[in-house]
Amino acid sequence: MIQSWLDTAARDEPVWIGDVRKAAGQDPNAVRIIARLLRSDGGTVDFTVPIPRTETVEGLHFVWEYLRASVFNILAVHGGQALRLIYDWDMYTVGLVRMLPGAFQVIQERRSGYGKAVSVANRINRALGGRAFNIIYTDKQHRFPAPEPHSLEGGAELARRLKAAAERAERGLYCGVDVGGTDVKLVLARDGNLLDVRVLDWDPSQSPTAEGIIRPLMAFIRGALDEAAPGQKPDGLGVSFPDVVIRDRIVGGETPKTKSMREHAADYEAEFSKLTGLKDTLAALCAPGAPVRIINDGHMAAFTAAMEMAHGGREGELARGVIAHTLGTDLGTGWLEPDGSVPEGPMELYDLLLDLGSVPSRALDSTDLRSVRNENSGLPGARRYMGQAAAFRLAWALDPSLLDGYVVREGESVRIRAWPDMRKPCLEHLMQKAEEGHPAAREVFRRIGTHLGQVCREEDWLLRPGTDIRWLFGRFVKSPACFDLLREGCASVAPHIRLEAADEGLANTPVMKGLARQGAGAVAQYGQAVGALYYALF
Repeated sequence: MIQSWLDTAARDEPVWIGDVRKAAGQDPNAVRIIARLLRSDGGTVDFTVPIPRTETVEGLHFVWEYLRASVFNILAVHGGQALRLIYDWDMYTVGLVRMLPGAFQVIQERRSGYGKAVSVANRINRALGGRAFNIIYTDKQHRFPAPEPHSLEGGAELARRLKAAAERAERGLYCGVDVGGTDVKLVLARDGNLLDVRVLDWDPSQSPTAEGIIRPLMAFIRGALDEAAPGQKPDGLGVSFPDVVIRDRIVGGETPKTKSMREHAADYEAEFSKLTGLKDTLAALCAPGAPVRIINDGHMAAFTAAMEMAHGGREGELARGVIAHTLGTDLGTGWLEPDGSVPEGPMELYDLLLDLGSVPSRALDSTDLRSVRNENSGLPGARRYMGQAAAFRLAWALDPSLLDGYVVREGESVRIRAWPDMRKPCLEHLMQKAEEGHPAAREVFRRIGTHLGQVCREEDWLLRPGTDIRWLFGRFVKSPACFDLLREGCASVAPHIRLEAADEGLANTPVMKGLARQGAGAVAQYGQAVGALYYALF
C-alpha cells in the first residue's frame, strides 16, 4: 500500500491525505493514535490518526510526513493550547511521536514550516489569556474520559438577530470593506440603499511595515467617504480581513499578506501588533461611538450567506450552521455556528497539507508558479491547489500557451509578471478561455473543483460540520461556466457536498439587492463587503 503511494508521488501525481487516512483506518495492523486537542477557548476535541506500519526507510519517511501533516492540519484549523497524544508505547509509535515537538519547533521563538501553525496558536492564546502551546504524551493504559460532543443550538434566534441587524442598517450611513490579497472592495449604504461601490488594487505582501498596509486602507476608505458622503462619518464600519481575527483583533500573522513584514521587520511581533489594533485606527473615521467590527474573510462569507438566507426563506437551514469558502487570490473558509458565533481558532484551510505526493514539483522553489509549495510556509499546502496560484500552475501543466504574455522566466523559475501586476488579468484570461470552451482552460477549473472536494473531505474530518452545503464567494464564482466546472470536479471526489454560488440568486437584503443591480458577477465579487456592512450591526 505504501509503495504504491510512493510510486504515485514519484510520478509527480498527488497522493491525497484523505485517501491515506481512509486506507490506514481500514488496516487492522495500523497504529491508532488519539490526538486530543485542548482548544484556545478551553474546550477539547478528539481526532483519531491511524498510522500504517512500514519496514522500509522510504516508507517511514512517508509515514512521518503523513503524521506531521495530520497534526499540522489540526493546528491550522483549531490552534490550541495543548495536544495530548494518546497511543500504545511500542518502539514504532514512540519513535514517530517523540519527534513531533522538534518538527513543530514548540520551544523556539522563531519558527518556519510546520512551526508556523504553533506561532499562530500562541498569538491566539495570548489574545485569549491562555498558555503557550505544548505537546503531551500519554500511554493508552492511562484512561482519560473522551470530550463531550460539541453542539450548539440555534437557527430561529440567529435568523431574528440577522434580520434585526439589517433593519438597523436602514437608518444611517454604513460602510463595509472586504480586504483581499490583490484588491480591497468597499460599499457604502445610506438608510438601507446602496450608495457607492468601489475597488482598490493593491499588494499588501510587498509592504515591509504595518503602516504600509494600514495607510492605503485608511486613505481608500476616507476617499470613498469624501466623494460619496462628503462631511459625513459612518454610523458603523465592518471589515472582512484575510487573517486570523479573534474578537475584532487581527492575531494570526503568518499569511502571505504580511510576508515582507516578516522578512524585514527587526521586531516582527512589535510591528505586527500595529496591525492587530486596526479596529482602533479605523474608529477615527467613524462617528463617535459607532461600532467597528472586524472578522476573518472566510467567516465573513459565512455570515453574508447566513444574512441572505435569513431574508430568503431559508431560516430553517441556519440550524445546521453555515460554511462558506472564498475563492480568489487564496482560499478562505468560514463557519457561522447555529448560535451566531464563529470558532475562535485559525480556520486557515488554505494552509492545509492535502497532497503527500507530487515529489518533483516540490523540488521547485516556492516562488515558481509550477511549484506545489506555499510561499508562506514552504510546505506543499492547499494554497497551490486552490485560488489563482492553482489556476496558474495547472494552466502551465496542461497548456503553457495559455499563459503567453503573462509569465516571465527568471533563471530556472517561471513566474507571473509582477510589474505591472498581471495576476488578476491572467486569471480573468483563463476564466474567459474556459467560458469559450478551451479544453485545457476548462480542465483547470475542473481540477480546482476536485481540489476543493479534497478540502471538503479534510474539513469533514477536522470540523465535523452539521451541513453539507458550501457557499462559494469570490472571483471564480462570477463566471457561471467556471462555477459549473468547480462543482463538477468537487462532486467527483466529495459527492455528498453541495456547492452553492454566492451570485445574484443570494441577493435578498436591501443593500445586496442594490448590489445585484450593478451587473452580473457583482454579488460574487462584492458580496462580502455588503456582509461586512451588516456585520458591523450584528
